Amino acid sequence: MKEECTLKIYPHEHLLGTEGLLPNEINYLLNLSNKFINHLKEDKKKKFDHLKNKICINLFFENSTRTRTSFELAGKKLSADILNIAVGASSIKKGETMIDTAMTLNAMQPDIIVVRHYDAGAVKLLSEKVNCGVINAGDGPHEHPTQALLDALTILNRKKTITGLKVAICGDIMHSRVARSNIHLLNTLGAEVRVIAPATLIPKNIESLGVKVFYDMKNGLKDVDIIIMLRLQLERMSGSFVPSIREYFRFYGLDRDKLNYAQSDALILHPGPMNRGVEIDSELADDIDRSAIFEQVRMGVAVRMACLKALTENKEV
Repeated sequence: MKEECTLKIYPHEHLLGTEGLLPNEINYLLNLSNKFINHLKEDKKKKFDHLKNKICINLFFENSTRTRTSFELAGKKLSADILNIAVGASSIKKGETMIDTAMTLNAMQPDIIVVRHYDAGAVKLLSEKVNCGVINAGDGPHEHPTQALLDALTILNRKKTITGLKVAICGDIMHSRVARSNIHLLNTLGAEVRVIAPATLIPKNIESLGVKVFYDMKNGLKDVDIIIMLRLQLERMSGSFVPSIREYFRFYGLDRDKLNYAQSDALILHPGPMNRGVEIDSELADDIDRSAIFEQVRMGVAVRMACLKALTENKEV
């Protein structure tokens, strides 16, 4: 990794998004993540005591496999006491407000709360009501900062730099918190970011975030170094955004023909869950030379370890 950082500590109490983070702050988290990657390569069963005797609460209002389990594993690797709250069996399902939930959790005196919520801004509201660090594990269509960090770490481990790379984010931009977090982070680190999607899935005024907009995959993928594919988030859609799945794959699904317009060594990423034959062809998803999709999962544990450690370090100063 070429990106260096002079910070000695992450300067923020929370990690609510990538918007507003400075390059040094992002690189601090990425460098710390990379150190964990190297340690775990040497000994995959290795545990650390950075969060020993600290309480980490995982509060997920939405279903999750990769993010929830990797945060749980990250906390255990750091020797934290983990409390997973099943929202479906909690008082939240009985009508308890977010503020009351925050006050209840705060009384448990946790050190970190990891929150995923279906409403944009809900995680920020909770962070204002507790006396501990809060990590946003995804809030509605707003942000998903740890996913953007693990995407960046994956790119750095393959390409050694992000500055100057051409990155295309393709698919359901409208409903994607991953797209927004990646746009902010990649722009901050000096990449050229493009978004590619049908007009119905492009948010208004997205150019103000510093991206180039394309409505055609072949034009948008021309000479790009990184391709980040996104799934259609049907659960967030009300109404019809695409004519049919078959038509969507024909025009916007990544296959070998469309990939040929990118650089010959272009890297493919996908945050998951992946819908084969909808946004990506199965052959490409499994091509270990071009796809880093399963590598991203491995990066996720290290990134979340780094974020948990960084926020507890901050609290101790």
